[in-house]
Amino acid sequence: MSRADGKNWTAQTYVQSHGPDLYRRTMYTFWKRTSPPPTLTTFDAPDRETCTVRRQRTNTPLQALVLMNDPTYIEASRKLAERLMKEAKSDKDRVTLAYRLAMGRAPKAEEIRVLLKLYEEQLKAYRANDQAASKLLGVGESGRNESLNQAELAAWTVVASTVLNLDETVTKG
Repeated sequence: MSRADGKNWTAQTYVQSHGPDLYRRTMYTFWKRTSPPPTLTTFDAPDRETCTVRRQRTNTPLQALVLMNDPTYIEASRKLAERLMKEAKSDKDRVTLAYRLAMGRAPKAEEIRVLLKLYEEQLKAYRANDQAASKLLGVGESGRNESLNQAELAAWTVVASTVLNLDETVTKG
């Protein structure tokens, strides 16, 4: 039998923050001694039982699933896409800016070609399906920039997610 007010003391109930508290750095994540946050476990965070000099580096399908489906990363991709659309004029410049922001380098010609092809395919799909674009852009609590074209923003969100999901971005260093 548990106490009626047990949720106040045992942290068994998770309540998501809202507003500015939602976007705090991960160092403020509540970490139970025996159960670290699942996202940190997925990305090989040490267990904190011993000192770790160098973190293990892996790249697993589960990490890709988190990066492509977790609302945190979808929202981050949308915000990156908004920045790309506001700060760069041409599609090639947007891909270049995404690479510079994520990896600190310019993309190779082949990388630009592949991502521009992805953008065109996604743009065509989102122009044909406004509801899918709206659903993608509605993920997360921060509002989207309404002045940007919905189909274009959705397509750039997919491109940004792809760049953020690249092995070079995830396991940099």
